[in-house]
Amino acid sequence: MESIVVLGSGLAGYTVVRELRKLDGDIAVTLLSRDDGDFYSKPMLSNAYAQRKDATGLVQTPAAQMARQLGIQLRSRCEVNAIDATNKRLHTSHGVLAYDRLVLAAGADPIRIPLQGDAADAVLSVNDIADYARFRAAMQGVKHIAIMGGGLIGCEFANDLAAAGVAVSVIDPGAYPLASLMPELAGTQLVQPFAALGVDWRFGVSVSRVDAAPAGYALTLSDGSRLQTGLVLSAVGLRPRTGLAKAAGLAVNRGIVVDAKLRSSERDIYALGDCAEIDGRVLPFVLPIMHAARALAKTLAGDETPAAFPVMPVVVKTPAHPVAVLPVARDAAGEWCTLANGNGVKMAFMDAAGRIGGFALTGEYAAERNEMAKLAIVPGQG
Repeated sequence: MESIVVLGSGLAGYTVVRELRKLDGDIAVTLLSRDDGDFYSKPMLSNAYAQRKDATGLVQTPAAQMARQLGIQLRSRCEVNAIDATNKRLHTSHGVLAYDRLVLAAGADPIRIPLQGDAADAVLSVNDIADYARFRAAMQGVKHIAIMGGGLIGCEFANDLAAAGVAVSVIDPGAYPLASLMPELAGTQLVQPFAALGVDWRFGVSVSRVDAAPAGYALTLSDGSRLQTGLVLSAVGLRPRTGLAKAAGLAVNRGIVVDAKLRSSERDIYALGDCAEIDGRVLPFVLPIMHAARALAKTLAGDETPAAFPVMPVVVKTPAHPVAVLPVARDAAGEWCTLANGNGVKMAFMDAAGRIGGFALTGEYAAERNEMAKLAIVPGQG
């Protein structure tokens, strides 16, 4: 009997298996997890502190229950050391495992900024539920936190922690929040609402040193200024996990390069989620993962199906000032236009033909994301 091995127990891995089981209840599936394999919502990690949820409270379905529900073999705490694509074998901490088809849903790693100082290694990142457990424990008694990075995750954590009564400083070398997603007029809309919660923005600088101090840590910023804090959280972005794929000879660029059917340069190895690159893009958001997983499940069940991505706005969970954005590529031809400006802004990215290729909605306009999505063109199909 054919066997499918799925590497990764995040949203991408579990959704592929769940969708496959709707189509084929018999094919043998083994899922490998680096951690316990419990199913939880990763987007909740940046919004759970104010709700006083610990790591256990974020688990939606324990691993053993997932295995029973899906009829799969689940190997938790299993590290994959190498992929032998020629012989279709995985070398793991649990031994050698053969596969007929392999799905890589390995996710991404937090980018680590090189820092000086005797406490540089104390900087935390939250990328999975185990990280969140460590973060919760480290937050005991902390009154002030410094967040490195004012992007999506940094802003979500800043809003959540400030809402819980923690003093927050956000340090970012850019000029405004969410600079990689939105134009300046839209991004700056977050500054005052966050400041009203007690968030201290530090733009145009980065952290150079992290040293131990009596009450936590002393940060030295790139402009020479210093900041005392109880904890340092890095939220400067993620890098797709491509090491195993690259070592196995698969084509790798920013992510594991796949075609429209999520197939890598090795015919029987597929990739999706945060680790994959499709059509030159890495799409580390929930909606594209769901669309990719449904398409890949059909392919694995024998119905070769390309992944079709509709217009997929990104919702930034910042209740202090809601945001919905349809990002555009950095090299996209066109310009940002302001459609409305009230309690927030409504902006659209227009191409030369007047078509909407992206949008940024903040404040009162964030609720219009579905209407704006209907007006936007699908990337690559304009």
